[in-house]
Amino acid sequence: MATEIITTDDLREFKIELLEELEKLLKQNSGSQHKKWLKSYEVKELLNVSSGTLQHLRVSGMLPYTKVGGTIYYDYNDIQNMITQNKCG
Repeated sequence: MATEIITTDDLREFKIELLEELEKLLKQNSGSQHKKWLKSYEVKELLNVSSGTLQHLRVSGMLPYTKVGGTIYYDYNDIQNMITQNKCG
């Protein structure tokens, strides 16, 4: 069985490689980070729709929402489901 000597330079190199890999993983996952609940203005921006269109999606039942006080909130997963269900092709 051969004995391999690990030097401090080897450890530094390993540390650098490990940090680079962790940074890559964090960057990949940072794009998928989103808030659970979105306000109307955020949904309009996300879907690129007008206030009237967003209201139609609510009234028609296509997009579930929750109203707290005077603020309407939309679950991000509900938005994704609506898009998936209405996918053409």
